[in-house]
Amino acid sequence: MSQSASFKPSSSEHKQPSLLDALIPVFALILMLAAAVYLFSSDSSSGANQIALVLAACIAMIIGYKNGYSWNQMERGIVKSIGVATGALLILFSVGSLIGTWILAGTVPTMIYYGMQILNPDYFYTACCLLCAVVALSIGSSWTVAGTLGIALVGISSAMGLDVNITAGAIISGAYFGDKMSPMSDTTNLAPAVAGTDIFSHIRHMTWTTVPSIIIALIGFTFLGLTADVVPIENQLVDTLALLDKTYSPGIHLLIPLLVVLYLANRKMPAFPTVILGTLAGAVCAALFQFDNVIAFVHDDTLLPMVALVKGLWIAMFDGYVANTGDEVLDNLLSRGGMSSMVTTVWLILCAMAFGGVMEVTGLLNRILESILTVVTGTASLIITTLGVCIGANIITADQYIAIVLPGRMLKVEYTRRKLAAVNLSRTLEDSATVTSPLVPWNTCGAFMASTLGVATIAYLPYAFFNLVCPFISASYAYFNFKIEPLDETKISTGEVVG
Repeated sequence: MSQSASFKPSSSEHKQPSLLDALIPVFALILMLAAAVYLFSSDSSSGANQIALVLAACIAMIIGYKNGYSWNQMERGIVKSIGVATGALLILFSVGSLIGTWILAGTVPTMIYYGMQILNPDYFYTACCLLCAVVALSIGSSWTVAGTLGIALVGISSAMGLDVNITAGAIISGAYFGDKMSPMSDTTNLAPAVAGTDIFSHIRHMTWTTVPSIIIALIGFTFLGLTADVVPIENQLVDTLALLDKTYSPGIHLLIPLLVVLYLANRKMPAFPTVILGTLAGAVCAALFQFDNVIAFVHDDTLLPMVALVKGLWIAMFDGYVANTGDEVLDNLLSRGGMSSMVTTVWLILCAMAFGGVMEVTGLLNRILESILTVVTGTASLIITTLGVCIGANIITADQYIAIVLPGRMLKVEYTRRKLAAVNLSRTLEDSATVTSPLVPWNTCGAFMASTLGVATIAYLPYAFFNLVCPFISASYAYFNFKIEPLDETKISTGEVVG
């Protein structure tokens, strides 16, 4: 037996954590995060939240060590948890490159150019929500919508003098509605798989909570648009359009990278290669149609033109693009992107997943969930408890997939025991775990949306109407026992439902 193995306690040596054990790291994290927001406001995710998550993970480790867990065991839990987020981290970095090349290629400026001429300020927020909903429904990816249409819509909003926080809320509302209802979405496939039902029964059952939620959201965005005190900017608008035309020569051909991404996503290609190919399409467009801009971007007359071209594209991918239109507002709007722009976000996700990993491997998270289940007395309390558990899992584990799988796996038997159809569980998982994930700053989804759209999570959170309303609609259905499907007893006898 090796020396490291001799220090590894067996599972029988693990002391069951008390509820106090489990709550200490959670309350410590809440207090530190609250302090971070108080001291650093919207900049808290630039480092303060990361420190809070690491310190909370250390507290959880101390409790785990007290209960008989070795450092090696907890380390493996951290590595496993971070491994779950690896795909998200790769997508984050690739989206950073995509943004850089798409601005350099003129794709984003073209989307802004046409959008400013088409979209009416009075109905802009509503149009944002609807547009993102339709595209997300067709491709099944809220992240792809935010990383393509989203960045352009935020740019249009800023150029038109509208509130970018409300715009981000509208983008996220529409994107998550479409993602949630699309049969091509990963979460829409995952939730019924965990609950034990088929995807189309799941989608049909979701319409009862999802459709009213998006209608309420659209009403809210319409009201905000019609009542907003928008400062007339006709002259500024004309100047901005003229600058975009002069600098990037907008045209339909510059939207090719966008069409490439939408086509690949619609063909169900995984997100990471889709975004990478979209990035390369942007680089090709930049080389073909923005040659002079790329050369000027490099600022190095000693290089041969083709060498400068390669260097400019390379810089846009790893460090983003810096605009030089002569207009400060437009330059700030278009100076974005690059893998380096995602480093802080990746740092946040790594720290969050480390905390979640320790909480799970030491049994602290499971202890909290078990205690919560003791308050379940009937159908309404079971569904409302599921909503709360999934939202809590989003906060603690920082990943929407874990927030779907872990509570779903634990609660599946309870739904069957209470003779409730699996679609009730699958719908509740989506009404909570899926839609609230972008509302948590350190969650992979919240961090992605904030970095991609350039709007802090805490700033767009009050305006993500769909994501905020959906859990309450679901809870009200449970309270009034409306559209709660009973379990088909024949499925138990035939073995279609286990447990």
